[in-house]
Amino acid sequence: MIREQATDKRGPKTVRHEADLIVVGGGLSGTCCAVTAARAGIRVVLVQDRPVLGGNSSSEVRLWVLGATSHMGNNNRWAREGGFIDELLLENLYRNPEGNPLIFDTIVLEKVINEPNIKLLLNTAVYAVEKSDAETITGLKAFCSQNSTAYELVAPLFCDASGDGVVAFQAGAAFRMGAESAEEFGEKFAPTAEYGELLGHSLYFYSKDTGKPVRFVPPSYALTDITQIPRYRRFNTKEFGCQLWWIEYGGRLDTVHDTETIKWELWKVVYGVWNHIKNSGQFPEAETMTLEWVGQIPGKRESRRFEGDYILKQQDVVEQRMHPDAVAFGGWSLDLHPADGVFSEKPGCNQWHSKGMYQIPYRSFYSRNIKNLFIAGRIISASHVAFASSRVMGTSAYGGQAVGMAAALCAKDDLLPRDLTEPARMKNLQQELLKTGQHIPGLHLHDTADLTQKATLSASSELSLNELPPNGPLLPLTSSAGQMLPLPAGKVPGLTVWVSADQDTTLTVELRRSSKPDNHTPDVTLQTLSVPVKKGKQELELNVEATLEEPGYVFVLFLKNEHLRLQYSALRATGILSVFNKVNAAVSNFGKQEPTEDIGVDAFEFWTPERRPKGQNIAMKIESGIALFGVENLRNGIQRPTNQPNAYVANPADPNPTITVSWPETQTIGRVELFFDGDFDHPLETVIMTHPETEVPFCVREYILCNDRKERVFHQIDNHQTRNTVRFDQAIETRSLTIHLKAMNGPVPAALLEIRCYSN
Repeated sequence: MIREQATDKRGPKTVRHEADLIVVGGGLSGTCCAVTAARAGIRVVLVQDRPVLGGNSSSEVRLWVLGATSHMGNNNRWAREGGFIDELLLENLYRNPEGNPLIFDTIVLEKVINEPNIKLLLNTAVYAVEKSDAETITGLKAFCSQNSTAYELVAPLFCDASGDGVVAFQAGAAFRMGAESAEEFGEKFAPTAEYGELLGHSLYFYSKDTGKPVRFVPPSYALTDITQIPRYRRFNTKEFGCQLWWIEYGGRLDTVHDTETIKWELWKVVYGVWNHIKNSGQFPEAETMTLEWVGQIPGKRESRRFEGDYILKQQDVVEQRMHPDAVAFGGWSLDLHPADGVFSEKPGCNQWHSKGMYQIPYRSFYSRNIKNLFIAGRIISASHVAFASSRVMGTSAYGGQAVGMAAALCAKDDLLPRDLTEPARMKNLQQELLKTGQHIPGLHLHDTADLTQKATLSASSELSLNELPPNGPLLPLTSSAGQMLPLPAGKVPGLTVWVSADQDTTLTVELRRSSKPDNHTPDVTLQTLSVPVKKGKQELELNVEATLEEPGYVFVLFLKNEHLRLQYSALRATGILSVFNKVNAAVSNFGKQEPTEDIGVDAFEFWTPERRPKGQNIAMKIESGIALFGVENLRNGIQRPTNQPNAYVANPADPNPTITVSWPETQTIGRVELFFDGDFDHPLETVIMTHPETEVPFCVREYILCNDRKERVFHQIDNHQTRNTVRFDQAIETRSLTIHLKAMNGPVPAALLEIRCYSN
């Protein structure tokens, strides 16, 4: 029994937590920041004001996670974000291919609570900031409504990943809200006042078919006149959840302090839309359908953006400008929405893509005037136009990982965020990120501690791609199709393909490459061939005379011809991909990007893959073959295809693909890092989309490590992750390490992207 005497007043129970880093905001950017920092060895407190982690990707909002891959609708090949966000997405594919947002909640939460260096505070809102001087935060005050407990959070370093910048704002960090004029940064895509300066919030609903008639009586606050929504004719019974991302409102209001007002307007719209679907009589198939879920909190797009030492701009995105302090990349389109949202007469979005991925500099991830404050997520230092690309969750999470690693380095060496911009320290940060799988365009890993760098590598076999055999479907050439082939510098090899024609015709073939080595936009034509074709099925030799000045992907493009069918191959392999000039309206891809006015973006064609089980490679013979899949790729410092496959791939006929790492003297090995092919070209959307696979076929499912005495020292089964870290309980002494790639997750040749060995 508890009995206390009456008193004047009481304060809440108060708990003090000290850590190396306090992360405020448990969306994907904050979560990825916290996990990355914790795994790097520092103590982290992660503070989230909601009952679940994941922010806009959680079951509270239910937006799919997307980043540079853009639904596979742009020319960014192998562009899915790496590191911890890759781990999350692959785990979600394995456990949750149906895209259940509740299951994704459990995956994110599990990853966090399994980290011993993280103290997680859910349902806890930060309400005050304490400072020792104008530039330094010393602590935060927070309150959890569920356990009626106040928290004092103390650390030398803080990261604001809260979406609205609740810490940065209270700390006095410089920020912007709204759109810059075109003149300030020379951004030609800067919006007019009529279009609006802020993106609004969205709120989603889920529906389901019950199999029996269900009536719907709308609440009194539901929108009664559906024609107030200019695009109301787009509503149907098939689309729900974030497929209706354009149910958006609030861009004319204060998107921080008017959030509750915005939410009520979105509720009116959602229930008005469902009333229209159920009761207008225009959707008889809706008779047995019911509302299953309506969001309680809106998904926010934009509010404050805090100023760092560098403000990311439109030119950085479009021109793919290089930065000496690059720590992350983006690739989503410049994607602005009209401020009037769902009530606007304008299209719901205005998307313009760049030709490839762009670097994001470290200087955009910390406050320029609060010296111990990192910023992550959609509030990073960017103009309104650049924010239109960098704001999406995959990109935000990726930046959060960079902040987590930066914070770990600062904590270990008693540094402040800006200190890491010193060139030697920046190189160290970049290298530590690369080790975790954080691809940074244009950078290679150079790890002197990696014992593999001084070893001899050998393999039981190596793929020499002489043929993509004609054992796949014969498909009509109703859309232009292309095959991406990685080639060394020099003459492009001769090619032979198979076609079938319903009449005499001419096949037009173009050989193209990208104007930038690591891009995959085929914007430079090397050769155009006009090949006469007789009626019937036949083999065609292509008279190739093109030459490559540097290594890269060549696009062999077969232009649309409705009288032809093209032979495809069942063989899929790491670093080999077919692409198609088709439409993906979801990301404003209509086959070609053609701005009608000078808005500072490029005109170019889209050549994008199809999702498995479609998207087979085009069958062809390749004169002299392609020998770019050898073991030396395992230590070239790149863990994904860029301008080359950057992978070891075994001969498909090899019954026991084996890689051996040998040293002239005995080595002590305590840890091995392996990176497998998790297919970075697939976006792995977390909700709504149903994936036909639970594992990526290019990923090794089972492997065995053996020492120089052919003794098994490690055996992994059921792997589905890109990164595998093998830690031996007791370091092994050996002159060689042999990796047996025993089984794949699909019918593809065995592949490995990287191996690194360490003494501890």
